[in-house]
Amino acid sequence: MSFYSNRPEDLLFDAARKGDTANVKKLIGEKVDVNATDAKGFTPLIIAAYDGHLDTAKALLDAKADVNVRDASGNTALMGVSFKGYPEIARMLIEYGADPDVQNGNGGTALMFATLFGRNQLVKLLLEYGASSTIRDARGFTALDLAMQQGNEEVIPLLKH
Repeated sequence: MSFYSNRPEDLLFDAARKGDTANVKKLIGEKVDVNATDAKGFTPLIIAAYDGHLDTAKALLDAKADVNVRDASGNTALMGVSFKGYPEIARMLIEYGADPDVQNGNGGTALMFATLFGRNQLVKLLLEYGASSTIRDARGFTALDLAMQQGNEEVIPLLKH
C-alpha cells in the first residue's frame, strides 16, 4: 500500500491511521469499503483502534466495519487495544460485538495480551465481559500462567476463577 496512492481504500487507511474522523466519514459516504485489507491484513478499524483513535474507530464501526476481522497473524482490533492499553476502545469494540475469546495464530487472546503487558484495567474489563481465563495458547499457557510469569500480583486472584 502506498501512502501516496489516490485509491479510495488507501485514503481510508491513511485517514484511519491519522485519526482523521472527518475524512473517514467522508470516504465512508463515498462508499469506500470499510473492510478493505492491506498487505498485512489490517483493516481501517484495526489501524484506528491500535493507534488509539476512539472517534475514528466508532465511525468505522457505525459504518459496519467487521469488529472480529483478523489480520494476517490472526490478531483482531480488540487484541491490539489490549496490547496497547486502550480500555475505552476495548469496551466499545466489545459492545459492538468483538469476541474477547478469539485466538490469533499463536493461540493468544485479548486477555492474554492485556495480562502479558500489565494492562490490568483491561484484564478486569475483559473478565467483566466474559473473557475466558482458561484458554491455552500454542505453548499451553493460560492468562493466569502469563500473570504468574510476569509477577502481576494484582490480576492473579482475578484469573483464578
